[in-house]
Amino acid sequence: MSVQVKSHKVKVMEELLAKKLTRQVVASLVGCVHCGMCHESCHYVLTNPDDPTYTPSYKADQLRKIFKANHDWTGRVFPWWVKASTPMTDDDLEALKDIAFGKCTNCRRCTFNCPMGVDTATLNRITRGLLSAVGVMPEGVRVVSKDQWEIGNQMGVLKEDYLDTLEWMSEELEDELGHDRAAIPVDKKGAKVVYAINPREVKYDPRTIKNAALIFYAAGEDWTMTTEGWDQTNFGLFSGDDQLGGICGKRVYEKVAEIGAERLVISECGHGFRSTRCEAPNWAGVDVGFIMESSVITMLRYVKEGRIKVDKTRNSRRVTFHDSCNNARSCGFYEEPRELLRLVATDFQEMYPNRAENYCCTGGGGAMSMSEYTPRRLKSAKLKADQIAATGAEVVVTSCHNCVDGLNDLIKHYGLKCEVKQLVDLVAEALVLEEPVVEEKPAPIEVVEPAARPAEKAAALAGRRILVVDDEEDVRTFLTAVLEDAGATILPAKDGDEALAVAMREKPDIITLDLSMPGKDGVEAFVEFRKSPETENIPICIVTGHPEFRKVIYDRPVPPPEGYMDKPVQEEKLVDNLRRILELKDRKG
Repeated sequence: MSVQVKSHKVKVMEELLAKKLTRQVVASLVGCVHCGMCHESCHYVLTNPDDPTYTPSYKADQLRKIFKANHDWTGRVFPWWVKASTPMTDDDLEALKDIAFGKCTNCRRCTFNCPMGVDTATLNRITRGLLSAVGVMPEGVRVVSKDQWEIGNQMGVLKEDYLDTLEWMSEELEDELGHDRAAIPVDKKGAKVVYAINPREVKYDPRTIKNAALIFYAAGEDWTMTTEGWDQTNFGLFSGDDQLGGICGKRVYEKVAEIGAERLVISECGHGFRSTRCEAPNWAGVDVGFIMESSVITMLRYVKEGRIKVDKTRNSRRVTFHDSCNNARSCGFYEEPRELLRLVATDFQEMYPNRAENYCCTGGGGAMSMSEYTPRRLKSAKLKADQIAATGAEVVVTSCHNCVDGLNDLIKHYGLKCEVKQLVDLVAEALVLEEPVVEEKPAPIEVVEPAARPAEKAAALAGRRILVVDDEEDVRTFLTAVLEDAGATILPAKDGDEALAVAMREKPDIITLDLSMPGKDGVEAFVEFRKSPETENIPICIVTGHPEFRKVIYDRPVPPPEGYMDKPVQEEKLVDNLRRILELKDRKG
């Protein structure tokens, strides 16, 4: 009789689990009495009552089984009694992925309703993190995490596009108000406030940036936005990747410190606020020396201190408020949004249940990036749709961009007659403009030019030696020209064998690697690079015209590549990605 052997990925997961077993985690792993209280709190269970795999206790049991099999004495002595077991194959991990990512938004409603204090959402996040560490995750999560690692924001917004958007909003605001004091400042040294945003605002909803700038202007605030470190969102929270979470947080913290600001104001985003304010300092292991607050608190303070004046009659339609799971259950952020809403709207109607008992919008936990689970998500959204419909509201207000998208999806799916807005929109609409009280001796307003100057482009990769591997001569020529213009020295190679020889001899700073090549292809070469002591620490950016190879390269039993780009590549994106990979390597030493 043959004995089934654990896959390499399963062994890695078991090793990583040992590092996650804090006192609080173990208490949740051993504390469940399977009373069923959590079942009644989960929006997935309430809309799928006949499927036990949606129950929070079942989802958490998947991690408990592995814990008991490897770390709990009961699992070693009575494995059949305590149901101790562990995945064995990569197919088992795929099934576990479907549960951890596809049947839970980590909303924490089950945690709040557990009489034993079991934090099921944390256990599910740990499961996600273990799977992500071995490359088992939904494709959307992989892509978004990659963009946040390499480009610096979760939506892959290029620096030029970001600055173009700020300039566009700045020009509109200046035209509307008639003078340049309303311009959006960028990288303003010594500013008292740094404003960080969600990339969704740049890509899909720039009006929120303009509205925030209008409010800062009206309050006479000494503020700025930044060229780098402006993304306050953090996909490390959703994927369970603490390392990514720490890096994302540090990018923001370092930029605020560089500006010398006293306060970081975080735009309306539930997971962004929770990650940046509450979690990332721990993930990054840093002490933050400035105040961090939600823009909701900032706007409420401006109204209460008389720094801005509002007329609530300008928002006369009936509104209701949706509590973001991360703002509310994870950060205790209940009353401030309601206090502000009542100051800027005349007809506020609560939905029930609310606050800590509010139902998820179904877009949390990164669900909006996982298109394969959309039917499940929208089915579970029936609870939220019924909540909204019962209020008779024309406007659903929320302080979270994920919730904006999740709510818009369910409103369209269930045919509700309402729209979604954020508090920044209502405050801007209610704003009564007067000449602002400008603080004494303000620093000059500076708007950074969106296009990099030739000297800046040439300096981006100055002094770097890059091995460019591609079997197509025209592609090598193109990549060589782009990277040489950025200051790099290029080492070309036309196949895997030549690339390995050049890398061994020259020890380049980074490698761009095509995957589909004659002879030794890029996948084989990648594995050999990783396994060889001479080349294992050289960062590799995959550049391929075969996106279907993404899964192949990440499924190798070696550390994944530091970057991945599909052909045809954009010049600026290529240079920016390689620069960021190298900067990250330099920081790690």
